[in-house]
Amino acid sequence: METQTLNEVLAQLDQVMKEMENEDVSLEESFRLYKEGMNMLKICNEKIDTVEKKMLILDGEGNEHEF
Repeated sequence: METQTLNEVLAQLDQVMKEMENEDVSLEESFRLYKEGMNMLKICNEKIDTVEKKMLILDGEGNEHEF
């Protein structure tokens, strides 16, 4: 999953959430889906942190500074 984009991981997370909402999902499957979703959230957070570290801020004089 590390090579996936943030949007791809978010789309998969959305699918997991839809599966969890299904009334026919067993308790065991719900726990598996929950764990899978939590792992995807971790990946999303890591990707967002990486992007934030790469962001630059322009000061009043047009010079770049790391965020």
